[in-house]
Amino acid sequence: MVEILYVIEREFMGKTFESIDRHVTVPSAYLPVRSEARGCSDTISEIDVDDITDINRNVRTIDPAVVVYNHRYRIKDIDFYDEYPLVHVRHGASIGRGERTVTAETIRHAVAVALAPGERWARRYRAAFSDDTRVAVVGIPEADDLVTTDAPREKRVLYAPTNHNYGGGSYLNTAKAVLDTFADAEYELLFRPHPMDRIEEPGRSLTRACKKRISTLPNVTFDENPTPNASMRVADLLVSDYSGIIAEWLHTERPLIQLTDIATEENVVPEIGYATSVVDFDISSVGDLYERGYPDSIAEREAARRAELGIPMDGRAGERAAKEVLACRQ
Repeated sequence: MVEILYVIEREFMGKTFESIDRHVTVPSAYLPVRSEARGCSDTISEIDVDDITDINRNVRTIDPAVVVYNHRYRIKDIDFYDEYPLVHVRHGASIGRGERTVTAETIRHAVAVALAPGERWARRYRAAFSDDTRVAVVGIPEADDLVTTDAPREKRVLYAPTNHNYGGGSYLNTAKAVLDTFADAEYELLFRPHPMDRIEEPGRSLTRACKKRISTLPNVTFDENPTPNASMRVADLLVSDYSGIIAEWLHTERPLIQLTDIATEENVVPEIGYATSVVDFDISSVGDLYERGYPDSIAEREAARRAELGIPMDGRAGERAAKEVLACRQ
């Protein structure tokens, strides 16, 4: 019998569940709800179903003790949560694009337990959920193995903005300029568009154009890693905007460059690291941060932002999340 059932929407979302499942001591498996999620994990068993669109029937057929989501896919279409406790954990902790409110308002009718990355998220969840919903701060499970890692000191930079269609990030406004900045520089660039900007327009066309140019730049690599964890481990600096990757990157204690050229007027980039428009972004800024780290004023601001986010960064987030999931077994 499967006791813990993870429901996976997209391939890149599996990383959260794998980080939790290593601490789970009872039989577990995952159920894909989109075709692209099939075969997405080497460590969690997949449940093979004929119709992945019939989530209610599949969950009831599997008959687990607990169901775990890390997305909101078709959350209004399901009702299995009347019979099976549903635990929600974020697959990414975006810091500036309204995800706390959207998540809280769309899942509050269905979840028994909401696992928050940090106190910033927990405060919003507690305000939105009923008293019957347990809210627990666990951290970010997929970032656990970034804690206490050493910077490679190999002049390697990771560019990883949030997605355009769902996050309104900086990708469309900055990708070509970032390539211009690093062309022929002494620094290596790992170029990593969000997975959705590789398969959906308008990001897909831009990604194709950038890949073509990257083939002519010896110091730039198009990052094909299925999840960003391996890329973060080998990078000395991160260039992003307000993507959830930033919350993970903070676990490395390495410098962050935030591009403020986002595509939506409704949001702003909460400045945590070195914030700049792409117009003012140059390779000398990269060099200064690589050689000397943050100036005192930015270091102080980053420390204050860390405290506000309230994310425990002790490498035990997966352990805490697993404990909460296991406690929901009936």
